[in-house]
Amino acid sequence: MFRVTALCVSVLAVTSCADHWNQFRGPDQDMIPTARNLPAEWGEGTNVAWTYDIEGEGWSSPVVWGNRVFITADVPEEIAPAPEQEAGLPQGPPPGPPQGPPQGPPQDDQSFMKNVFRWEVICLDLETGREIWKKVARRGHPRVRKNPATTYASETPVTDGKRVYVYFGMHGLYCYDMEGNLLWEKDLGAFETQNGWGTGSSPVLHEEVLYVQVDNEEHSFLAALDASTGEEKWRVDRDEKTSYSTPYIWKNNIRTELVTGGETARSYDPETGELHWELFMAGRYSIPSPVSDGEYLYLGNAGFRDIPGTLFAVKAAAEGDITPGEGSGTGPGILWFNPDAPTGNPSLLLYDGLLYLLASRGGEISCIDPVTGESVYREKVDDVGACWASPWAHDGKIYFYDEKGVTTVLRAGKEFEVLTRNRLDDKFWASVAVADNAYLFRGVERLYCIRE
Repeated sequence: MFRVTALCVSVLAVTSCADHWNQFRGPDQDMIPTARNLPAEWGEGTNVAWTYDIEGEGWSSPVVWGNRVFITADVPEEIAPAPEQEAGLPQGPPPGPPQGPPQGPPQDDQSFMKNVFRWEVICLDLETGREIWKKVARRGHPRVRKNPATTYASETPVTDGKRVYVYFGMHGLYCYDMEGNLLWEKDLGAFETQNGWGTGSSPVLHEEVLYVQVDNEEHSFLAALDASTGEEKWRVDRDEKTSYSTPYIWKNNIRTELVTGGETARSYDPETGELHWELFMAGRYSIPSPVSDGEYLYLGNAGFRDIPGTLFAVKAAAEGDITPGEGSGTGPGILWFNPDAPTGNPSLLLYDGLLYLLASRGGEISCIDPVTGESVYREKVDDVGACWASPWAHDGKIYFYDEKGVTTVLRAGKEFEVLTRNRLDDKFWASVAVADNAYLFRGVERLYCIRE
């Protein structure tokens, strides 16, 4: 298997390699791996093939092509003490999600401008965990603020087997070949985010075009770039503030659409940037990414405290403003919507005819009938910490893990049943990657390769 995969990479074939997890949430952006013989159990000393000690920090997920694993990190070199640190004052409440805004206070002071980081791209061997190459994309002072609980490396890379594309938010977009040679870089600007919380939307790749959603408090836009050169093919301004969801390629029965989140969701023509439809979603945070089948797109925004989440089912070939009217359960282009949905920060999961929603806190998971929008069940799993990573499905089971490294395994279907739990001793906010019969969990301290 490894010899075939390595050959596939060397000849730059981008469609015949089956063993890859090339972007955030996988090849089809759905968190449903096709790998076989994935381990059912793991833990310290059980099915841990190797670990890689991570220098620096990052909430980005690993991506895999063939026998190569790519991760990113920001590495603090010089950190200036903030005024409250100098005064010995507390640093605020606990941190929040990796793909969205932490709940702590923003950095209102300008001490962050004195800090020095280096932004790194690391390539590892999937079989052994050996470091193949490491490159410094940028070294210097941060251009924008971030919350102390988040990182400057929260966006997941994407690769096509020829190149790997790495986006560090307001600190640049970088393209490397598979051997670590820098091919091009792009500065998309530096803009303040909501409360100085930072960024989290990952780039996506479709038919040799790279799409980057740059939502912020100053000048939001969506850019389409030629993947081989970095040249802009088109750019559209967005009437949107800071959001964190990753763009989604929806291949439905009618056409292919590029869908973006925000307070208002929008669908664009991937080739031209022309707007197909828009949908005001409300909610509190635009963090979860959508899922779909050939007929419908399921998307919504996360709630927070006394603000409910939202959830919509959008019909293929919708046009114009499809926001449902007040008091209506449907609308033009809308199959159904729920204005009080238990949508959390983790992205949605559609598996075997059922839709699953995972709450950010409290261990609550919900199962919804995607045809009617009606609840199938809404249950709480005991002793679950905060959940920021996307759930996944495999072999008739639903998986999700919390920041304490505890993975809960449920039986897929209309009956709620907890099957087992696995644990790794680290802190986890990044979503899992799956390739070549192995799981890759990115913790704070190390990257774990789990396989039998």
